[in-house]
Amino acid sequence: MLTWEPTSTATAAAWATTTATRLRSRLRRPKSGKIWTGQNGAVTRDPYAGLDLESLDLRARPELYRVGRGEQGVLRVQPYKDELLPLWRFRTPDVARESAAALRAKFDDYLAAGDLVGADMARKFLQMGYTRARRYANHPGGRKYDGPVPPEERGRSGAHGRAELPRGPEDAQKAEAARVFKEAWDAVEQVSEYTDWRSRHRTDHG
Repeated sequence: MLTWEPTSTATAAAWATTTATRLRSRLRRPKSGKIWTGQNGAVTRDPYAGLDLESLDLRARPELYRVGRGEQGVLRVQPYKDELLPLWRFRTPDVARESAAALRAKFDDYLAAGDLVGADMARKFLQMGYTRARRYANHPGGRKYDGPVPPEERGRSGAHGRAELPRGPEDAQKAEAARVFKEAWDAVEQVSEYTDWRSRHRTDHG
């Protein structure tokens, strides 16, 4: 915390400039996974601000990939979205088991090929299988919050100022589907080759 008080107008101006520079520097640090600086210099919570992800191949440009927080970017980063989304299903426990196995196989394929970005994206789809299935287990129809996602928050999970709707009786099928995905997600978190890379990449690139 900055508690020093300037004693003159000139000193105050210098102090304010230094303080603002320090704060901007903190805001630009990507390792927090919360606040980023876009290509135009604007502060944003979107780690991909200013990038046309639909046209970018992040397999060829892994330095542009952001681990971020949780499932951040899971439905945006190409070519992985197109490779993994068709495998992602959680309607019933059997469907979830088939989906989780297919996503784990892709995780292993990416890892064997040295494509750690792909491995992290497969992990995000496993994590999303868990979180989405749990949402449907707790809320009939999968609607957790009251009202639509604000336009500026689309693509990011969270309440965004909306009230959570009351939970209904737990859907046992979706709860079991969630358990299947959680087990698969937990398993990839034990692969040190992947988690070591993820830690380094998050430090270097976000």
